[in-house]
Parts: sequence; structure tokens; C-alpha cells
Amino acid sequence: MALSISAVVLLAIIVFLLVKKSGLKGGHAVVCILLGFYLAASSIAPTISEVTTNIAGMISSIKF
Repeated sequence: MALSISAVVLLAIIVFLLVKKSGLKGGHAVVCILLGFYLAASSIAPTISEVTTNIAGMISSIKF
């Protein structure tokens, strides 16, 4: 069975769990979100996208 989940949903779940369980403050989470928006609008965004695509491809090629 293959499970496909959006990276945005996965990261949102991780941030939610960090806020609830690990003591991450809401303000810190907002700063992380804003950093993501600014990185997406920067000139490094295509490189980040390529790296994450390559990592996802490597993970999906692993046979269990």
C-alpha cells in the first residue's frame, strides 16, 4: 500500500506536535512559517525545491 502525503501537511503536523509536546511557543512557530514564505519567494527557492524533490525520490526508491 502506497501512502502519499503532501510535504505541507507533514510539516504542519510536525509543527503542531512540537507546539503541543515539546514546548515550542506559538510565536516561534509563526517565525518558522514566515521564514518558509520568505524562502519560497527568494532566489534559492528553486534549489530548495530540487533538493526536496531529489530526497523524496531517493526515499520512494527504497524497497522494504
